[in-house]
Amino acid sequence: MMEIAIIVAAIALGSGVALLSGGLVGIGEGYVAGKAMEAMARQPEMEGPIRTTMLVGQAVSESGAIYSLAVVLLLIFTVVQPLVARLLELL
Repeated sequence: MMEIAIIVAAIALGSGVALLSGGLVGIGEGYVAGKAMEAMARQPEMEGPIRTTMLVGQAVSESGAIYSLAVVLLLIFTVVQPLVARLLELL
């Protein structure tokens, strides 16, 4: 029974770290957008290439956040849910 509780706690901790990384990606994307706006204000003639590079970079970084969310959901619904049900049966 203790092993199940340790596994559930470890998965909860890992899920929290993964979701934290998703939040940090949002902060990074906001920083990139702000710097891109500064660059466009300094060089208006380069607005198109700057915007394109910014959007491609944000799409790539957002895919990492989506992957972490998918891993969290997979862990919770395929591993933790059956373990919690088994833990409640043992109690």
